[in-house]
Amino acid sequence: MTIDQLIEFCKPVSLEGSNPETIGKLCQDSRVVEENDIFIAVSGITSDGHNHIQEAIGNGATVVITEEDVQLQSDILHITVNDTRKLLGPLAQWMVGNPAKKLVITGITGTNGKTTVSTLVWQILTKMGYQASLLGTVEKRVNQKQIHSRLTTSDPIELANDMRQIVDAGSTHLVMEVSSHALSQNRVSGLSFAVAAFTNLSHDHLDYHKTMEEYASAKKILFNSLHNKSWAIINVDDAKGEWMANSTPAKVLSFSLKGKGLINARVLSSNPDGMDIKVDDTSFHTPLAGDFNAYNVVQALLISTALGLDGSKVSDVLDECIGAPGRLEKVSHPDPDLKVPTIFIDYAHTPDALENVASTLKKLKSKRDKLIILFGCGGDRDRKKRPEMALIAEKYGNRVVVTSDNPRSEDPLEIIDDIMVGFKKPEQVTVIPNRAEAIRKTISEANHKTMILIAGKGHETYQEIHGERIHFDDREHALSALMKKNGNPETEEVH
Repeated sequence: MTIDQLIEFCKPVSLEGSNPETIGKLCQDSRVVEENDIFIAVSGITSDGHNHIQEAIGNGATVVITEEDVQLQSDILHITVNDTRKLLGPLAQWMVGNPAKKLVITGITGTNGKTTVSTLVWQILTKMGYQASLLGTVEKRVNQKQIHSRLTTSDPIELANDMRQIVDAGSTHLVMEVSSHALSQNRVSGLSFAVAAFTNLSHDHLDYHKTMEEYASAKKILFNSLHNKSWAIINVDDAKGEWMANSTPAKVLSFSLKGKGLINARVLSSNPDGMDIKVDDTSFHTPLAGDFNAYNVVQALLISTALGLDGSKVSDVLDECIGAPGRLEKVSHPDPDLKVPTIFIDYAHTPDALENVASTLKKLKSKRDKLIILFGCGGDRDRKKRPEMALIAEKYGNRVVVTSDNPRSEDPLEIIDDIMVGFKKPEQVTVIPNRAEAIRKTISEANHKTMILIAGKGHETYQEIHGERIHFDDREHALSALMKKNGNPETEEVH
């Protein structure tokens, strides 16, 4: 890549300064800029890259791309464009050889189910012999190798670098979650999706989008950007399903568990160990449980067939596909004969997700068993959902325990106060702010006729408190409490 090629790609509205002899990598974070790098100033949610140009130059940037008219020293190549955010994604891809063009990409969006659906599709592709990679909330997988994941959808530079790594590893297919934030911020701008899927839409991220209309419109960007050879797999049982696809250029495949779709499915049987499902004339078993997972599994099946896989062969391997960690994940004592509480860990951190998993467990437990719901709410996020989640927990739980989640910069006790407003009978709710203590005490007091749902963190292995991530895994604490309940002296305390 030459300077002239870079300038031509950017289509500048103005050009000033001198050309450097060499150019390095593309950066949008001034703190990671090194000698001869390109710094692109992008306006973000909390900060504007234009305010950090001099820091980037101080760190060694020799090319600066802006959308504002700023005065820079003459030895810096200053490229001014109309919109740096729209340029960032395509430029990031171009600078690493356009790896996205070498991949068959599936994008999955929606409030709940993205992680489970994307993981299932990746598992299906892998089990059927494809070299497939996964980019999502819980994990990134370059073929079988797991790499660290922090955001549902990475920034465009990280995304392009991940795709370069994926292509270099021999992957032909990529399955990725696509968040509303990523869509509204053009993080996936310029990517060509072979298949896009919509799971559902419910109350979430209104701290960012402000209204449900804005939130829905952000999701719709994915489907409006598809081409006429793409497939859109739509859950039309969701109120926004048909609307999500009503102007897409793609071929639409709608599905329903209520007889409203082009493809119709139904649950034949369900228990804590899985479900038998029928999709049109094809029946299969899945180890996933619950009506909400029925939607996830059916959608994964249809995505796979849209990618060209044989549906009957996909249905055969679904019995081996276990979905994502931390999604209705059972914590079991190593001795299956011991009578202990049944414990599930789930990521449910929205009202809709909590209702899905709580209603599922209430159906699956015996009438004599009790359901305890232990949950908290994250800090620096939409406060409106806190009392809503309280109401749902009270509706389905025989007992409710409120604790801390990821308080971030907020006071955990103030978050709990917001939650408590939603209970009709707050005097019957147990409040234990320390999450470790809440898990230990709840399990220690429960008998074998109790089902416990620990909700909110799922796969996460940390608590975020005042900017610091401290190791914390609900599964570890639950297992420790379960082992201690049976007097195992060799089990160490989890900190």
